Formats: sequence, C-alpha cells, structure tokens
Amino acid sequence: MKTVETLNEGLKREYRVTITAKDIDARVDDEVKSIAPTVRMPGFRPGKVPPNLIRKMHGDALNADALNKAIDAGVRDLMAKEKLRPALQPAVALDESYERGKDAEVTVALEVLPEIATPSIDGLKLERLTVPADDKAVMAKIEEFAAQMKRFEDAPKTKKAAQGDQVIIDFAGSVDGVAFDGGTGEDMAVEIGSGQLIPGFEDQLVGAKVGDAKTIKVTFPEEYPVENLKGQPAEFAVTVKEVKVPAASKIDDEFAKSLGLESLDKLKELMKDQVEQELNGLTRTYMKRKLLDQLAAAHDFDVPPTMVEAEFGQIWQQLEHEATHEADPDAAKAELEKDRDEYRSIAVRRVRLGLLLSEIGQAHGVQVSNQEMQRLIMQAAQQYRPEDRSRFMDYVQQDALAAAQLRAPLYEDKVVDFLFEKADVSDRETTREELEAAIEADDDHVHGPGCGHDHHDHDHKPAKKAAAKKPAAKKEEAVEAAPAKKAPAKKAEPAPAKAEAKPAAKKAPAKAAEEKAEPAKKAPAKKAAAKK
Repeated sequence: MKTVETLNEGLKREYRVTITAKDIDARVDDEVKSIAPTVRMPGFRPGKVPPNLIRKMHGDALNADALNKAIDAGVRDLMAKEKLRPALQPAVALDESYERGKDAEVTVALEVLPEIATPSIDGLKLERLTVPADDKAVMAKIEEFAAQMKRFEDAPKTKKAAQGDQVIIDFAGSVDGVAFDGGTGEDMAVEIGSGQLIPGFEDQLVGAKVGDAKTIKVTFPEEYPVENLKGQPAEFAVTVKEVKVPAASKIDDEFAKSLGLESLDKLKELMKDQVEQELNGLTRTYMKRKLLDQLAAAHDFDVPPTMVEAEFGQIWQQLEHEATHEADPDAAKAELEKDRDEYRSIAVRRVRLGLLLSEIGQAHGVQVSNQEMQRLIMQAAQQYRPEDRSRFMDYVQQDALAAAQLRAPLYEDKVVDFLFEKADVSDRETTREELEAAIEADDDHVHGPGCGHDHHDHDHKPAKKAAAKKPAAKKEEAVEAAPAKKAPAKKAEPAPAKAEAKPAAKKAPAKAAEEKAEPAKKAPAKKAAAKK
C-alpha cells in the first residue's frame, strides 16, 4: 500500500491511498479458501470444487468483498501510521476508473481533532445554590398533581360549556362532503381549552348545551401525519351529549387512599422525595453551567467544522420543529433566522466543551464501565418496537460511532461530577424562584473567549420575546463528549425505526408518539406532532 498526503490545511487532511492488485488478489485467495468447504457444484463432491471454478462462479462478488476489506484495512493503517484522530467518519471514495485486476486508487478525506493541551482543573470555584424541600413546596407539588388528576361532575342540563369544562360528544367528519377513515366516533370526552384537538375545534364547543347539534369547521395542520388530510379544510357534525364541570379535589387522607396510599402523610413523604430530586436537579444544572462557563472562558482552540455543522444542524432542526407549533409558524421561523449566528456560536461552544471534557476525562481516567454501557443500551432499546430491540442492541454493539453517541451524555456527567469533586465549592441556601431565575438568566448569552466580560459577572440582556422558543439552545444541557473514533470505510446497518404512534397512516386521529393511542373512533382530530 502506498500513501500520499494531498491536503493539510488547518484540521483538514486528505490522502491518496493506492492498494495494489496483488493485495486484492491475495484477499480473494483467502476468501476462496474460506468458502471452498461450503461450495456446491454439479459433478464435484462437497468441498472439492477447484479454486479456479469458484473464482469463475463468484469472481465479481469475491473481488468486491476483497476490495472493501482491503480499503478498510488500508484506511485503518493510514490512521495508525499518521496518528490521525478523526473528528467524524472519514469520507472514503474509490476512483471511478478502477477496473478489476488493477491497482485501486482511494481518496480519504477527513477532519482531525485539534491538539488540546491537557486542560488545567486547578482553581475551579463554584457556588452550590440549595433549596430546602419544605412543607410549602411539598403541598404545592401535591396540589399540582391533584390538578393533573382533574375530575369532572355532571352540570345542569341548561349549562353552557365554557373554557375548562368537559363535553361528551358524538362526531362525524368529512372533507368536501366525503367521510374519511377514522373521522367518526361516539362518547368522546373533550376538555375545552386543553389543546387536545386540532386548532379551532375546542373553541367552537364553547357555549354548547346538552342536545345541541353543531357543525364545526377546522383545517388540518400542514404537519398532520395523514397525507390526504394535511392542510385540508374539514367539517365535523357534532352532537353534544353531556356537559361536565371540574370537581373540586380535596387533598386529604381520602385523596391519598384514592391513589392507593395509606394516608396523606404517606403521600407527602413520596412527594417530598420527588421535590428533593427536582431541586437537586436544578442545583446541579446551575453548577454545571457555571463550571462550563469557566472552562469555556479559559480555553480557545479551533474545532472541526463538520462537528460544528452537525451540532448546529441538530439545534436548528429542533428549533424549526418547535416553530411549527407557534401561533404564527412563519413569523417564528423568521425570528429564528435573526439569531442564526448566535445558535452557530452555541454549536461551536458545545463542540469545544465536548472536546475539553473528553480530554479531561481521558487525562484523569474517567471511564464508563461495561455494566453502565449495557444498562444504557437496554434503556435506549426501550424506545423501539419489541421486535426491533434485539436488532438495535446488536447495531449499537457493532457500530463504534453509535455506541459513542449513546455513551457521550453519561461520560460527560461523570467528568462533570469529577470536576465538582475537584472544585472549591461554597454553599448558599436560596429559594426555588431565585434558583430558576439564575438558570434562566444564563440562557441568553454564549460565554467564552472574547465575550467581553467575566463569566461570574454577566450583564445579561433580557431574554428575547421571540415567537420561537429557545430550549434547544440551552448550551450546557446537551454538550456531548467527542465521539469515539470508529473504524472507517465500513458502512453500518441503519438503526431500526423507533416505535411510532399506533393508529394506521390513513386514520385521522393519529396521536402524538408520547400519548397513549386510543381507539380510532374516539379521536377525530388530534394534533399531529408533539414537541420532542
């Protein structure tokens, strides 16, 4: 094998690798010997077919397989010889003029990870803001839980439905006067104002009484999952059978017993644990952001553009998805465009911090154990259909890049915990409102070299009142450690499709993936897409 470097510019590298016909032919011989015992051919006993006949029968397939293996080995040798650390999967291309029996010319293009001096972890100072889980916080949580378990009771027959009331309806939907699959149902419960149905449906039930027959006109959203209903105007003939009003929930021992618990005190114990977990999570989020601010402010180096583009693509995709759920999607997307450069800066920061955390973890022996990795894979497999879970687990175990992407968040958390232990941490008790405000105030600025002020004394501008929300850009919540390097030139089998909502594509009432699917007849016009 002969290797020539053709590009060395910044973090970009490109090589021309020549794999000799002799090497490829030797691999074909090895493959012939490997399959010879299993080859069957008329006139020959099993395993006795001459090698030249095997070559004649399977020559093209054998040569293609040998060539792929030779390229795979050649690229691996190149990485080892040049001590390259690819940022992402190298792009490997076989010269179009290649002919069987000739040398193979292969171009290998990649971006390498930057050389990062071992980051210093001395002098880290953090403040741990803590909030006690007092009785007031616990009762507030119980009241919130009780509100989610809202009960409804019958209203007088003359009661006109209002926002917050529940109506029981029969319905029959049509588009251009023609009924569509899944568009009819009986005894469907609708809470007015819940946003359960497509825009406009619930609002038209306000003022309805028992026995009323109404024609509700709506338009299916453009992102609706049923192709022939996307963006289509529709009419629903609705009969109101019952009107119900919210029933007061008294928080006492009887309420606790309705949940299967012994008493209200027992419910308070359980809720206190949950409140403590939430508050500890907020405390950790605040500390982590301040830690990453310090790391970002102290380190500046070039990051691979392809990694930045990949990170920016994920941020932008989420933001665009969220914009589709705003009252005016077009205005929301236009507002996003104004902040494109800011989100790209966030992507640069995420990549740089990911590489920093990776370097710190490697320098100090932070590892994800095999047991932890298996637990991660099993948890991730639950997102898929039962019949696909085994295939997903095999895919992750065989594909180094997929495994690295799954491992990265846990690895990052372990490195962050390691840095917490090394930092000088002071404690201060505060309120939940102040802690949440401190976290929120840190969302609107990208800190790092050249930001113009110290990372402990931020003069934050007020969060923009943009139509599009910015949760995807919370820069500290999704920093990923640099993915592990993968054996190049080997295409992985695609991961199995994730489980989707149960209703068939034809049916109008497709629910969002995270909701429980109901019988088609009970869902005339559910929202098509949920926020991820």
